[in-house]
Amino acid sequence: MFHKIIIVGRLGADPEQKYTTDGKAVTTFSVAASNRKDETTWFRVSVWDKQAETCNQYLHKGSKVLVEGRLKAEPPVFQKKDGTWASSYEVTAENVRFLSGKDEPVVTDDVPF
Repeated sequence: MFHKIIIVGRLGADPEQKYTTDGKAVTTFSVAASNRKDETTWFRVSVWDKQAETCNQYLHKGSKVLVEGRLKAEPPVFQKKDGTWASSYEVTAENVRFLSGKDEPVVTDDVPF
């Protein structure tokens, strides 16, 4: 089964970049997407290769992005600091578009994980 998802949201923390043993770049970051009812869903995004290096270089906490990718079927469940339960969805990005302007202020909301 094929899952495709499009997310628009803001990074909850600065991206983290690593390299695989064969030298491929992978960058991960969290994205918070809110609906009109102020309900927020968190997504853990993985980006690969050249796009990973570009995301690591230009994105930061609070950056607004549009992510197109594949959704992992089963999200992990975790307990937040306030004791409530939540889930974080895993997305492998195929395309990341930067929506923030250079001079846009940084948003500093807390990340639940």
